[in-house]
Amino acid sequence: MEKVVILAAGAGTRMQRQDATAVLTESQAAQAAGGVKAMIPIDRPFLDYVLHNVAQAGFRRVCLVIGPGHSAMRDYYAQLACRQLQFDFAIQEVPQGTADAVAAANQFAGQDPFVVLNSDNYYPVDALRGLRDADGAALVGFTRAGLLAGSSIDADRIAGFSVIETDDDNNLQRIVEKPTPEFVAELPEPILISMNCWRFGPEILTACQSIDKSPRGEYEIPDAVMYSIRELGARYQVVPSDQPVLDMSTRADIASVSSRLEGTEVDL
Repeated sequence: MEKVVILAAGAGTRMQRQDATAVLTESQAAQAAGGVKAMIPIDRPFLDYVLHNVAQAGFRRVCLVIGPGHSAMRDYYAQLACRQLQFDFAIQEVPQGTADAVAAANQFAGQDPFVVLNSDNYYPVDALRGLRDADGAALVGFTRAGLLAGSSIDADRIAGFSVIETDDDNNLQRIVEKPTPEFVAELPEPILISMNCWRFGPEILTACQSIDKSPRGEYEIPDAVMYSIRELGARYQVVPSDQPVLDMSTRADIASVSSRLEGTEVDL
């Protein structure tokens, strides 16, 4: 299994919001103003660090799903000299949600299994290897305790993240978005959280094109996943991980993520 689809076409509205408490370099502020989170510079673009872990996990082909105006990102990766990774590009013409972005990569995916990741999350290598080695469709369930202990994400934000419910065979049963504290309190430990770290088969492309928009007005991956389970007979193994994830969603994240990645080698 070699293919990874990275979702990088979002508008980045949270990153564009001004934050007087965020200490940024001039180049970081310029990228933040454009909302292109993946290209926030930490000596080099943040996405380079994400891609380093992708390569370390054994993947070789990467499709960046970008917006029609993201020419700087496309030019950078089209011209980047890489030893391990080969890049393709897919255009999401209008940012209509994560499932719509996955559907944009249908030609790249073909009939092969592929992994889907966010461009603004730095995932641990072991979690990515777990997806690569999984037998069929899967997602990583990051433990809430592990995220609280080691990630760059504060506890209030983690409390609002989607939680994963599994059956007795550790297959995905459902994803609960924006869970209430009362609901979470009833869940057994370890509490598993989805950070949009998936392994899909070709049935997800059918599902992405079959669902309706969510109440937020977007085509969303959790809805496509549940459609594939109900209508297409898909099953998703949950791969647990106690390791942290670094998140680059807002200007307030930049200093913390920069500090944690300082001195990290990148080999693409």
